[in-house]
Formats: sequence, C-alpha cells, structure tokens
Amino acid sequence: MASFIIEGGHKLSGEIVPQGAKNEALQVICATLLTPEKVTIHNIPDILDVNNLIVLLNEMGVKTAHPGPGTYSFQADDVNLDYLQTEEFFKKSASLRGSVMLVGPLVARFGYAIIPKPGGDKIGRRRLDTHFLGIQKLGAEFNYNTDRHAYEVKSNGLRGAYMLLDEASVTGTANLLMASVLAEGKTTIYNAACEPYLQQLTKMLLAMGAKINGLASNLLTIEGVETLHGCEHTILPDMIEVGSFIGMAAMTASELRIKSVSYNDLGIIPDAFRKFGITVNQEEDDIVVPAQESYTIETFIDGSILTVADAPWPGLTPDLLSVFLVVATHANGSVLIHQKMFESRLFFVDKLIDMGAQIILCDPHRATVIGSARRYSLRAANMVSPDIRAGIAMLIAAMSAKGTSHIHNIDQIDRGYEAIDKRLNALGASITRI
Repeated sequence: MASFIIEGGHKLSGEIVPQGAKNEALQVICATLLTPEKVTIHNIPDILDVNNLIVLLNEMGVKTAHPGPGTYSFQADDVNLDYLQTEEFFKKSASLRGSVMLVGPLVARFGYAIIPKPGGDKIGRRRLDTHFLGIQKLGAEFNYNTDRHAYEVKSNGLRGAYMLLDEASVTGTANLLMASVLAEGKTTIYNAACEPYLQQLTKMLLAMGAKINGLASNLLTIEGVETLHGCEHTILPDMIEVGSFIGMAAMTASELRIKSVSYNDLGIIPDAFRKFGITVNQEEDDIVVPAQESYTIETFIDGSILTVADAPWPGLTPDLLSVFLVVATHANGSVLIHQKMFESRLFFVDKLIDMGAQIILCDPHRATVIGSARRYSLRAANMVSPDIRAGIAMLIAAMSAKGTSHIHNIDQIDRGYEAIDKRLNALGASITRI
C-alpha cells in the first residue's frame, strides 16, 4: 500500500493546469460502446479509475490506441460479450464504481449486460435504483444472481418511455441517456441531472448522430436512432481539481495561478470560496488566488452562521465539501458543513481533530467547524485515506500543518488526481511517495 510523506509549512507558487475531468471521462469512455466506429477523446486524465476502465474495455475487445498524451481512440467493432461472464471481468468491474455506466450502452447496442455490485469510495450506501428502474422502463429485464452477486440485464430491443427520476443522479442520468439514444421511439427523462459533464456527454452523443433536446436542462427528450457513428471529443478541466487547488492556496497562504479552468463551467464554486473570505480572481480563463495570511467566513445577512451544503447542479458539488471543511479550519469564523448526499463522507474529520482542528461532528451528515484564524497551526498526523475526496482534504491539511505527516492508502487519491505529488512538488510542496 503506497503512502505520502508530507513536510508541512511550504508555500506554493507558480502555475498549474487542471487535469481532464474524471467524472466526464468515465461517462464518455463508456459511450464509445454505442458505435462500431472509432471515437477519439482528448484530455483524458491519467488516473487509476479512468485507466482501469480503459483496460476493462480493451479486454472486452474494444480496440484502444494512445497516440499522444491525454488522447485515446476507441473502436468497439468486435466486442466479446463472453468476456462478461469471466471472473476477471467480475473482479475488475466490481472494483470500479464507473463500471455501472457500461449497462446502458451494452443493453442498448447488444441487448445484454451483466454487472457486479460496483465498488469505489467508502462513503456510504450509493443505491442504483435510478439506473435500474429507468432501464426497466425502456423494456429491459433485470435479474439478480445471488451466487455471483451480480445484476443480469437482457433486452430484445429497448423502446422509448417517459420517466421521472426519483433523484437527479448524475451516473443514473448518463446511463439512461446512453441507453435511450438507440431505443426505438421517443424517451423523456425528467428530473435529469444537468452537470457540465452530462452536458458534455450530450454534446458527444449529438456529434455521434443522436437526437437529443434539452441540453443543460433537467428535461431531456431523446428520439432513438438506429446507429451512431464516430466522433472526436475533448474533456473539460476537472472542476474538483480546480476547487482543490483553490483550497490548497488558501490553506498554505500561497499565490497560485490555475490555468485554463473553463470558468463558465465552474458554476458557484468560485463564489462559494469567496464566502469563506478567499480572494478568487478571474483573469480570462485562469483563476488567480493571491497569498492571504487570513480569510474571514461570511455570515448570513441576519448574522447567523454560514451553512455550506451540497446540492444537484447548479448547486455545490458534494465532491468539494471535504475541501471546504478543511479550508474552514484556518479561517476566521465558523461554518456548518452539511453533506446531504452521502452518509459517511464526513467521518474523516476525526483525523483533522487529531491535528488540532476544532470541529464538532453533529451527525453523519453535518459538521460545525470553528476556524482558528491561524492562531495556531495544525499538527502533523498519521492518516489513512478512506476515499478520493477525503484523501485530498487530508493532503491539504498536511501541507499546511507543522511537522511531517503520513497519509496511507493513497491509491484512493490516485484514483482521482493525476500525479498529484509531482505536480504539487513543482510548485514548492514537499511530498514523498513511498
């Protein structure tokens, strides 16, 4: 198990370019199964989750090529459905949460899919009802194999349907959108997620010949087509990395330029950091965070404590709440962090408390942070990363702490952040991988 050794107290300076978006990459790579023609995708991040998905597709018979940094081509003209029955497929797909988005394309094009209960972060129950109920409405049959702990999906041809999603699930919407584009007739998806990454998937499907109305809204209307063709697609910068870098600059009192962030696709993320008193300047498509020795959290207009909560787009992404929580530990003022969507994502705060942070874990969903206003530094600690986002929050805390910290199980961080130690060391951090 790999670990990071972090010597805290180093300031950062310089420029950093965010990687391609992890969540978008998982969606659009799965979508390459919808056509036998070649699809080329640019700005793919070199991270574990994405690399594991590419390997999985390759072993399914998808022809993959890697002509340059960040660029892959995929051609699914000879998919081996027998591979789906192998133990190797079960093992690899079970370890990858994004593998659930293989179901929609496989059932739409081949009429068959099998998927074990997917893995991923240890952040509590993440149900798949939205995916399965929607695909059932399109005419697929689901069976659960209790011996293999897997879902088997069959269809003699999907047919369009109206569906009102019980939650605006991002991966659920992606799965249903990919299934619907090859279904016969008209499909309506209401209460659809509309994150920029879903918008990107929609644009890619349109470029492949799909007929979709409602881009960027929560009401999608799809007219099924018989076949899709190849295309080229470029992935957005990762908004979670952008937010993580803003948090790092604030916690280490560093000046940092974050390049080419696709600012208009960041939603309320910059303003959410501004509510913490952090200066976030937009310069063309860059973000510049100046060095700040102090920052003060705003209160609500009536003087009550600020609450920061996650919500479906255009609300604040839940993937950044861990970063906001750790940034609040050095602030002047207090904030209530409300993680509504996952019940176990705040349990890492016990490590921050060990480091000297003043945090009250109210329940599995809420934590109150009383900022230190930099009256004292966090202490170094020995930590284990439970998931991607807690891992990056621990890394930010360790970079600002006094002394040398250890973070174990950093494979979790590598799942979502490309060569993060090398990129941060180039800015002045001191992170050693062992």
